[in-house]
Amino acid sequence: MDTLAAPIAFGDLQGCLAPFRRLLARLSPPGDTPLWFAGDLINRGPDSRATLREIAGSGARAKVVLGNHDMHVLAVSAGIRRQKADDTFGDILTAPDAQELLDWLRQRPFAHLENGTLMVHAGVLPQWDTTLVLELADELGRALRAPNWQETLAALYEKGPNRWSPDLSRVDRMRVAFNAFTRVRFCTSGGEMEFSANGTLENGPTGFVPWFDAPDRRTSDTTIVFGHWAALGVLMRDNLIGLDSGCVWGNRLTAVRLTRDPAARTVAQEECTDCRNNR
Repeated sequence: MDTLAAPIAFGDLQGCLAPFRRLLARLSPPGDTPLWFAGDLINRGPDSRATLREIAGSGARAKVVLGNHDMHVLAVSAGIRRQKADDTFGDILTAPDAQELLDWLRQRPFAHLENGTLMVHAGVLPQWDTTLVLELADELGRALRAPNWQETLAALYEKGPNRWSPDLSRVDRMRVAFNAFTRVRFCTSGGEMEFSANGTLENGPTGFVPWFDAPDRRTSDTTIVFGHWAALGVLMRDNLIGLDSGCVWGNRLTAVRLTRDPAARTVAQEECTDCRNNR
């Protein structure tokens, strides 16, 4: 990724279309610049349907990974989960092009790797190297694109192991991968995940660490881009880029130019005071 062709990665949009449009207009990248989206395109913000239509309409230029809110709308559409009081994607489900939009979303991957940079929504477990991350993401993606995807998705939302083991059954392996890719923030060095904590690094649960600080993490040699953790805010390390800065909570939307040289990466932000979720 050279400086001119470097993709621009965006944090969680969550239906905040107006700030995204302003930020993209300000950056004004060439029309062939890849745009990366770290999941959670929709929900909690005011313009879920319009946001989904706009990103889907960007064609191959948009590289999107699935987040927990994206999966939630698919689960609701399939009758697996109930819509919550603070969900704002009802206009997607009632849209004349609802099936087309949901099918497009269902075709998105759980991980994207390009030129040594890996993007996931939430995180990865310490025992996984990049090859295994892609294998697990591919297995999940193929299952979600299959004709019986509703059955698979229902199984993913059932309770199961929250710790990785190479000896897991197929459904348990997919369930652990699904939760890591879309939900994890804290884990142990042994790969046990904790899902209740969503605060700052200093307020993590006893015995757990942020997934990216787990000792001997096998993806530490790969640059990882992720979202999901609004309380964390923007995190910039040479091999780690956290992008969820809480736009939907009235904070800022963040974009980073993903140059290969960490020193050349630039951060741009847009105010989201017009996108605060007050529910």
